[in-house]
Amino acid sequence: MASANQVMIAAWNTVLFEKFCRFRLLVVEGTAQHSDAALDRCRYTASERVLDVGSGFGSTTQRIATRVGPAGEAVGWDCAANFARLAETDASDNRVANARFVVGDVQVDDLQGPYDHAFASFGTMFFASPGAAMRNVRDALEPGGTFMQVVWRKREDNPWLYDAEQRVKAIVPVVSHDETDQVHCGPGPFSMADADTVGPMLRAAGFENVSFERHDCDICIGRDLDDAVDFAMALGPAGEIIRLAGEEGARCAPQVRVALREVLAPYLRADGVWAPSSTWFIAATKPG
Repeated sequence: MASANQVMIAAWNTVLFEKFCRFRLLVVEGTAQHSDAALDRCRYTASERVLDVGSGFGSTTQRIATRVGPAGEAVGWDCAANFARLAETDASDNRVANARFVVGDVQVDDLQGPYDHAFASFGTMFFASPGAAMRNVRDALEPGGTFMQVVWRKREDNPWLYDAEQRVKAIVPVVSHDETDQVHCGPGPFSMADADTVGPMLRAAGFENVSFERHDCDICIGRDLDDAVDFAMALGPAGEIIRLAGEEGARCAPQVRVALREVLAPYLRADGVWAPSSTWFIAATKPG
């Protein structure tokens, strides 16, 4: 597990960090619609302490900090030091004094609990050992504490990712993680999509009252069609196929660009490229 984590941590600190920064506006604003809707269901109160798992840019951590007020605290955990440093700077610039950021592995590190609640906005799909991470989060919660996760639902209900992936697979040779020494993100964005698998995993980790709520909305994936194509070629399953294919992926890039324009063109509107997206809100409670 340690070696797998090192590969993923290296990816999030380097190539993925750089790409996420390039498309930060789309990443943050696109996922915020799902995250904010999930946060509204949590109803955190003043003075509570909340763990934000996989905090990334820290925007959700700051929103949590605002909800719990100056007497509370939001603690963002991320495996990538580059993300944590950037999040810390942003929180300081925004004068959100009760948001704090820690660099660490949620699967194995002491999470500095106890917390009243835990939250994760697209932060749990990339664990090499998700069961271990769930147990560690549970152990960091107060009895009766809640854990809310936002994760992508199945590929077919996120066609801007799935259809792009299928078109790229038809053009670019697919290289598995085992066939390359390049760093990678881990299991991938859809690893928590199967409720029949994730529910029992959470219960085995010691949670109860596990529930799944589907949430659908259109999200902006580009300010125009060229922007959306660049986004798809850089991030998500399609982007990973191209990157891991190395020189062959670069050689196929012009053909891929044409194919992705065809895939994404139906989502073009006057105000940008807006595609349907679907997530699970997964709620669970530590026994009291």
